[in-house]
Amino acid sequence: MMGSKGKILVEMFERLLRALGPRHWWPGESPFEVIVGAILTQNTSWANVERAISNLKKMGILNPLGMRGVDRDELAQIIKPSGFYRLKANRLKQFVDFFYEEFDGDMNRMRSRDLDSLREGLLKVNGIGPETADSIILYALGKPIFVVDAYTKRIFFRHNLISEKWSYEEVQGMVMGELGRDVGMYNEFHALLVFLGKYWCRGIPRCGGCPLEGL
Repeated sequence: MMGSKGKILVEMFERLLRALGPRHWWPGESPFEVIVGAILTQNTSWANVERAISNLKKMGILNPLGMRGVDRDELAQIIKPSGFYRLKANRLKQFVDFFYEEFDGDMNRMRSRDLDSLREGLLKVNGIGPETADSIILYALGKPIFVVDAYTKRIFFRHNLISEKWSYEEVQGMVMGELGRDVGMYNEFHALLVFLGKYWCRGIPRCGGCPLEGL
């Protein structure tokens, strides 16, 4: 039976969906592109990621084999628009190594791995933390896990759903415990919360006209 927090979460989701419509997130022409985007978007804007991805496409290496074969320094220059490009080139290379070692470069084999062991494996890849791992699992592989980010925590705290000190896992556990395991809802809800956090629920909030005003 859904608790009081679950009812608030559902109302949040329904209000945001009515006001903002589907966000069609995460953009990408393939699961591998989504994974690359999830790694590149760390500490930068999506506009910068798009430029880096465009460069990868122009070079014909936005695929596991191409990225495995490219020189690390060359890869760093190609993804330079994403910022921290040497660090991110290392992370991409390390992910691709993991992808081949664990799944022989086969996305279907990766998708067939159970969620918990898949997440555990991803978190062992240098530079992939919980948010990036869960973005890969949800958006690239279509498995039911809720992604938590700074926007999510800020919005939920301001609506008295969580304490400011709650960990990533505590926030995630609360949402998944209340809402069950729904890939479509998790996908849309997270994207809507990100949009809300960017345009209304900022560090200094703009509450007037917010889709959640009065909730």
